[in-house]
Amino acid sequence: MTTIARSARGVRRGVPGLGLVLGLASALAAAPGLALAEEPPGRPRLRDLGAAPGVFEPGPLDAITDVAGVRVGHVTLIEGDSIRTGVTAILPHGGDLFREKVPGAVFVGNAFGKLAGSTQVRELGTIETPVVLTNTLSVGEAVAAVVGEAIDRPGNADVRSVNALVGETNDGGLNDIRGMHVRREHVRRAIREASAGPVAEGNVGAGTGCESFGWKGGIGTSSRRLPDRHGGWTVGVLVQANFGGVLTIAGAPVGRALGRHAFRTAMGDDDREGPEARGDGSCMIVVATDAPLDARALERLAARAVFGLARTGSSFSNGSGDYAIAFSTAPGLRVPHGDESPRPRAVLPTDALSPLFQAALEGVEEAVANALLKAEDMTGRDGRKVEAIPVDRVREILREHRMIP
Repeated sequence: MTTIARSARGVRRGVPGLGLVLGLASALAAAPGLALAEEPPGRPRLRDLGAAPGVFEPGPLDAITDVAGVRVGHVTLIEGDSIRTGVTAILPHGGDLFREKVPGAVFVGNAFGKLAGSTQVRELGTIETPVVLTNTLSVGEAVAAVVGEAIDRPGNADVRSVNALVGETNDGGLNDIRGMHVRREHVRRAIREASAGPVAEGNVGAGTGCESFGWKGGIGTSSRRLPDRHGGWTVGVLVQANFGGVLTIAGAPVGRALGRHAFRTAMGDDDREGPEARGDGSCMIVVATDAPLDARALERLAARAVFGLARTGSSFSNGSGDYAIAFSTAPGLRVPHGDESPRPRAVLPTDALSPLFQAALEGVEEAVANALLKAEDMTGRDGRKVEAIPVDRVREILREHRMIP
């Protein structure tokens, strides 16, 4: 993960991040202003509080990178008083995705948003580029960057069409979104520096300026590994949480208990509007699995991921763009570019999908909670401050409702 963090007094060390620092030494030397990110103290994930939503166990990292081969890269832009944005790239495998496409699908919960490249994914059932997340007004720049990264790869000199898959949420509450500060080099860096291992959460990458349920939102991730009797498959989820509603965490009515949700301000029961009263926003969800699923099954899996937002208290409001992208990393299902020969494929039958659906529901629920819990207070555009959800109060509420000991 790369953090670009500048202030009026010069470059400061980026605050968010966990791991993902191997191989960045040369990049730091070559690019003044880049700093290795540090893990902020005191902000737990949901399982650190003792909560374990669902019935399946997570993978070793409880992250999308528990699916073998999946890589994640962040570039975080924090500059001056008003730039609070970034890029997150998710790679299904470490090879040339254009040459070795993966089966994929998209499900749309509410389409008040932008997911460039989604129509071709729906038509052909394949994904041929990294999945890139950023802010609303930077989708065009990100598409150009993803295309450039693909056509510049060795062997792609004759390529004349690339279907870049780029999603977004609107971070204009904290970020100078009209300044369109995400550049092509930021997107390409996120792709090139993507790695396996722990995934940074909270105020990082495309989640830097996000808000959720009246609190600071951001990037969250989780995973589930099915028992051997259900195939032993892994499902990993990553979310860009920037949406609202009435927050529920692990079954506890946290939004109501804290008095902050989309239909009531933090100031009381009157009708005054404020940032706490917003129900609009968006959530981008990326689901990865090593289960051998074709595009039809992946669309059904993506649908369950969107349904999983209901467990968090999402209102699926008029102004929310709720999208899920799902892909399979199964090597036997990869589609070589330009190959016209018949290929035998072994895919899971529909009767085997229910445990995977459950895993997606659980993963989304936990990933959203992780995004909120790992995020920190942030002050951005026009001096506006968005608070991080109070961990101690969340712990108390979970205990009161017997969700943790």
